[in-house]
Amino acid sequence: MAIIFQPHLAWDDVPAGTKSFVVTCYDPDAPTGSGWWHWVVVNLPADTRVLPQGFGSGLVAMPDGVLQTRTDFGKTGYDGAAPPKGETHRYIFTVHALDVERIDVDEGASGAMVGFNVHFHSLASASITAMFS
Repeated sequence: MAIIFQPHLAWDDVPAGTKSFVVTCYDPDAPTGSGWWHWVVVNLPADTRVLPQGFGSGLVAMPDGVLQTRTDFGKTGYDGAAPPKGETHRYIFTVHALDVERIDVDEGASGAMVGFNVHFHSLASASITAMFS
């Protein structure tokens, strides 16, 4: 079995008033009718600008208070691209700048629940889309 790590992510030009970040990876093309959450990381400190490859895997430590919440695979942590054979899917990595130091969720929170909380505290967001077949 291959070990799969999320890609290296970096950002800058953070909005004034940013107190934390949430990072997600979402596949809108999954054959579910509602997409698929591959990764959700909450409560990243405001001075974070890089998530190195392997962040949160146990090989790269996470700062205190940072959580990876439940993905649609039913567990925490990143799970890689796995579209059905012959299909190409989009994998949208998004960094959300928030106006609060933390959102009050636990590791069992779904991507949708995190998104609900992010909606009320978002200052800005930026995304990059990867394609995989």
